Amino acid sequence: MKALSIRNLTKTYGNGFTALHGIDLEVEDGDFFALLGPNGAGKSTAIGIICSLINLSAGTVRVFGHDLVRHSEKVKQCIGMVPQEINFNQFETVQNIVLNQAGYYGIAYKEALVRAEKCLKQMHLWDQRHTVSRRLSGGMKRRVMIARALVHNPRLLILDEPTAGVDIEIRRSMWQLMREVNEQGTTIILTTHYLEEAESLCRNIAIIDKGTIIKHSKMSDLLAQIKVNHFILDLADRLAQPPVVEGYDIVQLDSQTLQVGIPGEKGFNQLFLELTRQGISVTSMKNKSNRLESLFLDLVGG
Repeated sequence: MKALSIRNLTKTYGNGFTALHGIDLEVEDGDFFALLGPNGAGKSTAIGIICSLINLSAGTVRVFGHDLVRHSEKVKQCIGMVPQEINFNQFETVQNIVLNQAGYYGIAYKEALVRAEKCLKQMHLWDQRHTVSRRLSGGMKRRVMIARALVHNPRLLILDEPTAGVDIEIRRSMWQLMREVNEQGTTIILTTHYLEEAESLCRNIAIIDKGTIIKHSKMSDLLAQIKVNHFILDLADRLAQPPVVEGYDIVQLDSQTLQVGIPGEKGFNQLFLELTRQGISVTSMKNKSNRLESLFLDLVGG
């Protein structure tokens, strides 16, 4: 059974603006799926429809086999939603925020206490359970939102820009938490503008632009389309001029830094063997830019 199945989903507003043009989309049970697109592409509209916040104009949406229109309550039980904005009462304690969400889903208080403890421990927030949430850091507030979304044991978790506005160290710790949630069987749909986040976490991807799905594939298949990868090499010693290695595009950025274009079919071995032969020692290497970012900009026209 598919976690999410969308057929011919269309949304037209009263002013005649069509936000979604008959999109088709499938997400497998247990997947970690990226839904990407530029601002105004239709991501938020699609998510709003899936979460019953926006009415569809045409098409069908099924969540674990439940039709969104005919079985809306069952669909809501299947979904946990983490919005981009912090939207809980920041004068409540962390534990009460999660307990109140459990009550919204009709979970008895005794059971809600057990579930809240589990979710807060999973998000490494148990020690903060009695803290008024306004005193938390931005990263902790994000984790509270995830704990709140998980308390009713949803089978599908939708994360809309879950790491927006937090620093890279906190983002990476949250990546690990999200991986753990997925590994425990929860299907995740992620929207993000941090494309390295999608590349690191997601196994499948759809890119939406101007209300249309323009790419829907495995992440690995999409990245395989890259013809040339660009890397920055830091050198042990200074160079007066850049080395020449046949088949590789090498640009000298400064006396100890090279930018190298490596064709996908060539790889690193030949390059490093030739650099070593020329007496050039490389101390470190990093991507010039995120691979997915380059493809994304090509697909949506920059």
